[in-house]
Amino acid sequence: MDLATPIAAGLKIDWAQMPTYNTIMSVAAGAGLLLLVALARRLADRGRALGAEGWAMAFGVLGTILTLTGLHMTLTWPLAAGGFPFDNVIFGEPALAFGVLLLFAAFYLWRRADRLEEAPDRLATAGEAAGPVSVFVFGMGLAAIAIAFAGVGYELFAAPPEEPISGEFADYPMVEAVFISGLYALVGVGGVLFPFALKAKRWAFTLTQICWFLAGLAFLLFGALNYFTHIGLIVNTM
Repeated sequence: MDLATPIAAGLKIDWAQMPTYNTIMSVAAGAGLLLLVALARRLADRGRALGAEGWAMAFGVLGTILTLTGLHMTLTWPLAAGGFPFDNVIFGEPALAFGVLLLFAAFYLWRRADRLEEAPDRLATAGEAAGPVSVFVFGMGLAAIAIAFAGVGYELFAAPPEEPISGEFADYPMVEAVFISGLYALVGVGGVLFPFALKAKRWAFTLTQICWFLAGLAFLLFGALNYFTHIGLIVNTM
């Protein structure tokens, strides 16, 4: 099939009523998770300079994107009036939460760069500062797990056949439901373990890094892929 040719007798969507930007949200969220894992490793490595200003800039960029898009999606109800109001909850609210967390992490790293660099245990110092907010991270971890259960239970996330690549699984909605729900579950497990990781529980620290690295890499790559698949879906349904 020529992907540049609209499907004549298929699904038609009024895209004026269906704004969507979970493409950049997915890429930013994936990059944010990967950078959190990388920062934890850098904090634990006393043999390397931290370079807190660079991390602050990275988190500030990603936090701004996620906060703005997540806030708009959260407060505009429903954002996708064409039939996907649950996207507000599934994509908008977690993106807003993660974006604000990244922005405050950026602020902390920028303001406390010298203190962190000179701390005898940089990981413990950063963990102490993150202690109170870990309650919210724990709660959002539970929320992500709930989204994962909803995704499988209601067979969400399935792409229509008009969408390139992902649409090949349109007749098997559980494929994408399990895939995306699995990513949310990984993020959620990492969030639930986060308070324990801050208490220097090595098993929790390691599992949190594994969960967020795998989920971050998948979200980043899948979001990048969606720049092609979503453009194809728009072309094929407008």
